[in-house]
Amino acid sequence: METLFTILLYVHIAFGSLSLLIGTWIMIQKKGDKPHKQLGIIYMWSMVINALASFYLSVYHPNHFLFIVGVFSMYMAVSGYRVMKLKRLEFGQKPAIFDWFLTGLMAIFGVGFLGFGTYVLVKGNTFGTVLLAFGLISVLFVLHDYKYYTKQQKNKNYWILNHISKMVGSYIAAFTAFLVVNNTILPDMVVWLVPTLIGTTLIIKWRKKYGSIG
Repeated sequence: METLFTILLYVHIAFGSLSLLIGTWIMIQKKGDKPHKQLGIIYMWSMVINALASFYLSVYHPNHFLFIVGVFSMYMAVSGYRVMKLKRLEFGQKPAIFDWFLTGLMAIFGVGFLGFGTYVLVKGNTFGTVLLAFGLISVLFVLHDYKYYTKQQKNKNYWILNHISKMVGSYIAAFTAFLVVNNTILPDMVVWLVPTLIGTTLIIKWRKKYGSIG
């Protein structure tokens, strides 16, 4: 079992590093062209492989944070990619069973994060705040998914806005996890907040820029 753990640890590190490198490159390069789309697919699959490896690692050597980030980043990356395939829902295209399954699974985990976070916080463990934050964000995205799939979402450019928010969100989660694990210098508050502040600023900027397309 230790051999499998070691192998998956290297897989986790390799694909986690790859997703961060590609994610950084995507964010500083031109959006929407062929290289962007091709790298986006590689980024998404790197996130998936990284997350799947993290599930085993976090269970074998219990690590709640690693598990949560794995679930959250995989959902954000995969659903962020899928929304580009579903951008014509207003013209009769329907979400696949996989889309509903992914959203439903995230709903279960989101509610679970909220419940467990509340319990942990009541017990005096401040990690409950992290659980509550991930749970709240997850539930909000799930609700947006539901509205989009059932055509209750009226913004015609929702697909690109959702794509931007989820892809950058997955990158923020992964980058924050990287800093949390490897940081030995910066204050914990800086490690937790700075990636989110920078990422949120970029999300707002790109939502304004690309959300106006027809």
